[in-house]
Amino acid sequence: MQKFTKLTAVAAPMPMINVDTDAIIPKQFLKTIKRTGLGKHLFSELRYDEAGKEKPEFVLNKPAYRKAEILVAGDNFGCGSSREHAPWALLDFGIRCVISTDFADIFYNNCFQNGILPIKVSPEELEKLMDDANRGSNATLSVDLEAQEIRGPDGGVIKFEMDAYRKHCLVNGLDNIGITMTKGQAIDSYEAKSKSEKPWL
Repeated sequence: MQKFTKLTAVAAPMPMINVDTDAIIPKQFLKTIKRTGLGKHLFSELRYDEAGKEKPEFVLNKPAYRKAEILVAGDNFGCGSSREHAPWALLDFGIRCVISTDFADIFYNNCFQNGILPIKVSPEELEKLMDDANRGSNATLSVDLEAQEIRGPDGGVIKFEMDAYRKHCLVNGLDNIGITMTKGQAIDSYEAKSKSEKPWL
């Protein structure tokens, strides 16, 4: 998993509330178990019309936000079904950080397992960040996970809370499998001892 330490990037404003996982990646794109190739379908029903043409009014279709790596989103982002394809699609598009007042629990947990940093802020802080994100090509935010702060284009700083274990995993690029692999030597030692003591198993 890609490490997350610091990120300075364009932030796209998406003030819609209750954006569910079916809006993030519609059900017809869930047939694959690959983590790549889903970015083109991210927010498919919002990004494209029935003929498959881009809707120019959708934020990620606007020139200033096509390469956005941060999403400033409305409350309760990622609600709905538990599909892990949602963070896969965000990451494949290029989104490394999502900022909101709240997230659905399963989506929130899935983000950490896929190298995406979900940040919870207060409604007042989100309003300020949404204003920053509305600056178009000047909508650049700097996110420092180690310092746990977001710095806006005007130099303002917002501090955020983060679970120490989740922070450790993101900073070191460790998902659940990665964490297990760091214990590889201890696991091998246990297996060898168990095999010696209980050869019938």
